[in-house]
Amino acid sequence: MREDDRGVLRVWTVPNLVSVLRIGCVPVFCVLLLGMGNRAGAAVLLGALGATDWVDGYIARRFDQESELGKILDPTADRLMFLAAVAAMMADGSLPVGFGAPMLVREAAVSAAVVVLGALGARRIDVTRTGKTAAFGLMFALPFLLLGDSSVGGGTALRAVGWGLGIPSLALSYYAAVEYIPRARRALKEGRTDRARASS
Repeated sequence: MREDDRGVLRVWTVPNLVSVLRIGCVPVFCVLLLGMGNRAGAAVLLGALGATDWVDGYIARRFDQESELGKILDPTADRLMFLAAVAAMMADGSLPVGFGAPMLVREAAVSAAVVVLGALGARRIDVTRTGKTAAFGLMFALPFLLLGDSSVGGGTALRAVGWGLGIPSLALSYYAAVEYIPRARRALKEGRTDRARASS
């Protein structure tokens, strides 16, 4: 197989298609929640989208379908889905601003750092296990909190599960952000070293 053919195949992989599908479902979630007021439906969709994050990662590793595009698409889908869910739930009133705002502040800070580091020529920084765990916990806390404010019943128990997942996961997400500081310094140093070697 030619190198360019392999590159095309690395674009059209199952995990990449799943990531594109997840991005496409973000507006559907917003319509369900804000347009139709269907909290239960929005919660089920959000939970399913959160679960597919594990699915596409498993497929990529298990069937050797990892790609450079996938390393960009997957976290992009995660971030868009997370930001849309938090913002929509705060607008809907199912997520307290005091809990949602720190999530948005953390995501904004991390996103800004990624842009600045990229502009300075730093190497790409992979997501840490701590960061993945925190994101996983928050993505499953949100559907429980949303279901807790829906008409499905068992609201107290559902909210308890949501808060039980959400509070420690939010704290862990800030810990993960601090963990990235030395990684960012190393990535910036390595990126500058690579540029220096390329220009010499």
